[in-house]
Amino acid sequence: MKKSRFTESQIVNAIKQHESGRKTDEICREYGISKGTFYQWRKKYAGMDSLQLKRLKELEEENRKLKQMFADVSLDNKMLKDVLSKKW
Repeated sequence: MKKSRFTESQIVNAIKQHESGRKTDEICREYGISKGTFYQWRKKYAGMDSLQLKRLKELEEENRKLKQMFADVSLDNKMLKDVLSKKW
């Protein structure tokens, strides 16, 4: 997973600036991001504070690791079944 170059507090700050009435173009220019990136942030993180956002990122990383572990175990299981099903 690609690491964001923006901290949780920067993302929350950008969203709060928009909610307080600042124009999207100005915010995007200040942070050097596209409008699409800003709207993705807003869709995903609106209404969160920096602690909630940090927890969400930790959970997403844990979920990614667990999915990888499950895929590895499933592959091992399939290989073992294939080996055991062959007649010697």
